[in-house]
Amino acid sequence: MQAVVLEQHNGQTHAALQSVDPARLPPGNVTVDIDWSGLNYKDALAITGRGKIVRAFPMVPGIDFAGRVHHSEDPRFHVGQAVILTGWGVGEMHWGGMAEQARVTGDWLVPLPEGLDARRAMIIGTAGLTAMLCVMALQEGGVTPEAGPVLVSGASGGVGSTAVALLHALGYAVTAVSGRPQTYDYLRQLGASEILSRAELSAPGRPLEKQRWAGAVDTVGGQLLANVLAQSRYGGVVATCGLAGGADLPGSVMPFILRNVRLQGIDSVRAPAARRLSAWRQIIKILPHSFYKNVSSEIPLSDVILAASQLLANEIQGRTLVKVR
Repeated sequence: MQAVVLEQHNGQTHAALQSVDPARLPPGNVTVDIDWSGLNYKDALAITGRGKIVRAFPMVPGIDFAGRVHHSEDPRFHVGQAVILTGWGVGEMHWGGMAEQARVTGDWLVPLPEGLDARRAMIIGTAGLTAMLCVMALQEGGVTPEAGPVLVSGASGGVGSTAVALLHALGYAVTAVSGRPQTYDYLRQLGASEILSRAELSAPGRPLEKQRWAGAVDTVGGQLLANVLAQSRYGGVVATCGLAGGADLPGSVMPFILRNVRLQGIDSVRAPAARRLSAWRQIIKILPHSFYKNVSSEIPLSDVILAASQLLANEIQGRTLVKVR
């Protein structure tokens, strides 16, 4: 089978497209023929070696994939069944989706929901699942469309762009934050009613600022997240799922205490199966058909290594779909 393989020599990560014997696949009770995968930020860090993502070498990257069951020792899955995998350390500790086959444990798989095909499932992918979990957190925290505008940071990325589309479809007024002016028209097409430059939210601010946001989906972290919290309205909810702007939070507890603001962390890697299925089913109902055309670019497996560098250089917008077969 063809696979992108990461190896480490003298502390340096080397990525190459290789022909690999399927017998080398790691242990698991379900083998999947992969049709589609997606290039995520975490994948790009792993492939380029710019982040400490991979826990063991050699490694096949790819934190998500969609395909059909090739062999199963798990009674929940049968040969030919369409399945999705996102998270669970795949592409980090266990060989992942940038290959024509994967062998995994059945506990990590979700049956492909009715109304979705494998290609569209990977346009959504880990990024879309994470975005839906963020939106669910806002809804569960009582943030309604009538409560006021919702901010989405890192809006031109995979999670951010899907969050913009989901929130707009649900009737929210969405303010998108992006550091790339060339993406503004794209964000408006997804449903953003206002766009802010990342620079407007990147400078250190006061512990409490003017109340602006009823809720927020943050994919950046760092100073930007601190500023969003300081600008949140009373009772606001901020769902945070990324740290591209830094893992620190140089802010104050004042928004939490004086404005009853809630900061909700979102993890899609180990989200329970029932939560995942609920998110997938809601995504299918909410996302407009136009989303699948506007949000993705498609590349073959052979272009993954180059695309990883382009993603980290901020040269890619939206979701990058990988056609494995």
